[in-house]
Amino acid sequence: MRDGRVIIVGAGIGGLTSALLLAARGLNVTVLERAASPGGKMRLVNDGDYAMDAGPTVFTLKRIFAEIFEEAGLNFDALVPCTKANILARHAWGPDERLDLFADLDASAQAIGEFAGAREADGFRAFCREAARVWRTVERPVVRAPRANLLRMIAGAGLKGLPDLLATSPFENLWHALGRHFSDPRLRQLFGRYATYCGSSPFLAPATLMLIAHVEQDGVWMIEGGMHRLAQTFAQEAARKGANFHYNAHVQTIDMQESGARVELSDGRVFEADAVIFNGDANALAQGFVGESIRDAAPALSAKERSLSAITWTCAVETSGFPLVRHNVFFSPDYGAEFKAIAQESIDYDPTVYICAQDRGDEDHALGKRERLLILVNAPANGDRNNYNSEEIAACAAKTFRRLETCGLKITQPPSPETITTPRGFNRLFPATGGALYGRPTHGWQATFKRPGVRSQIPRLYLTGGSVNPGPGVPMAAMSGMTAAHCLMDDLISR
Repeated sequence: MRDGRVIIVGAGIGGLTSALLLAARGLNVTVLERAASPGGKMRLVNDGDYAMDAGPTVFTLKRIFAEIFEEAGLNFDALVPCTKANILARHAWGPDERLDLFADLDASAQAIGEFAGAREADGFRAFCREAARVWRTVERPVVRAPRANLLRMIAGAGLKGLPDLLATSPFENLWHALGRHFSDPRLRQLFGRYATYCGSSPFLAPATLMLIAHVEQDGVWMIEGGMHRLAQTFAQEAARKGANFHYNAHVQTIDMQESGARVELSDGRVFEADAVIFNGDANALAQGFVGESIRDAAPALSAKERSLSAITWTCAVETSGFPLVRHNVFFSPDYGAEFKAIAQESIDYDPTVYICAQDRGDEDHALGKRERLLILVNAPANGDRNNYNSEEIAACAAKTFRRLETCGLKITQPPSPETITTPRGFNRLFPATGGALYGRPTHGWQATFKRPGVRSQIPRLYLTGGSVNPGPGVPMAAMSGMTAAHCLMDDLISR
């Protein structure tokens, strides 16, 4: 087993998880990453002298990472210092309409009661109970499975467990389900936004996605040094276990043969191994981006089947007015119009704006100096066929910052054009996606079962990352990397 050679293509969190676990088991692991550093979407960018996270910013399910590190013989808390956030997020609809959600469920219920009335607070508690039940029902057969399979889920649940499966509300959309708990449209909008964590529309996503509320209630953590530190630590510890990392390594072809795998880089270098774990978007395989011979490894995804993209500004600016915390959401007045425009591939709408204030925690006093912000609005995933011109981007920026000003946030100097990443930019960073950040959207009850599993259709070629089961998000991608490593080990043992 110690001679098993594995190539991992891509150093996103899924690939890094596989690298750490396989190297800890003594396999010969080589990681090929086209960027100059690890992390994938968990990337670091600069605005002048300020370095900041430009990808995922919400860190949840810390216990999954502790489990991964423990399997590798490491202590997660010692290597990745984290602080638990007291305020999960601050939400605003206008200058006088603000609502905080807290790590403490009772504190959130009290805040909701003061914001919208006692009935809405009761609805919130019922919603949280339902979200927790959904999570318990799907964690093992979906999150921790190589692939979600409906028949196996039903068989595994048995007659006694069937009511729990049906209670996940797979045939009801999230927006409708929220109407059972909340009559205040602002709360429906707040909890409907969780669908965007999977790159999906709350009007099309199944009610099952309410489980995200439970995941956040379980804890949102702030990593000392930012999210990119998580990727750096994974890479560092995998290297200490013996994994070899090659950066600026652009994989041109992957060829799976009976005798083994052959991976060729664009500079002509060739690597050979017994197995390959692919940590890119699964659609890149189906589209032939890394060779014609492995197109059948995953099903192709059409442009209409893509999840959301985004327009982001990563900038260091001075702010005033609105009391920012780490995570902040500024809601548009018409959520339906926003998603209708995106479906029509337009960015001409009044957007909901997310801001991660990376120099803040729960304290919301003015910093009095430049601070690092990631500002994000949803956008269509059409970056491979539409390059929004400067006038369109400027109009989107104007609407974005007007939304912030409406809620009381003033930014002294608008971010420069160099701080912007558009769907075209995301498509360049992550080929074959059109800029989609989450693989296939979770639309309809069948969406989960359409995601590729970690075992591809080609023997000894495994998949990991947000485009495969169990789905997008840092902890889910890490789970796919853990499952891929386990499947690979099992398959090597059985050979």
